Amino acid sequence: MSKGILTAREQEVFELLVLNKTTKEIADNLNISEKTVRNHISNTMQKLGVKSRAQAVVELLKLGELTI
Repeated sequence: MSKGILTAREQEVFELLVLNKTTKEIADNLNISEKTVRNHISNTMQKLGVKSRAQAVVELLKLGELTI
């Protein structure tokens, strides 16, 4: 996987996820529905081939897609 695998919105969702925000907090923060937040997370997990949000975060950190 190369850099830039996330859409801008997926990036925003995961940046908030890393900060321990809940799905509802992320939705409120980005002014989108909780279902949309879950869809972004699910799409990212599929792209990365992982089964959990935590695994997705670890992979994104490894790939340099996220910084803490």
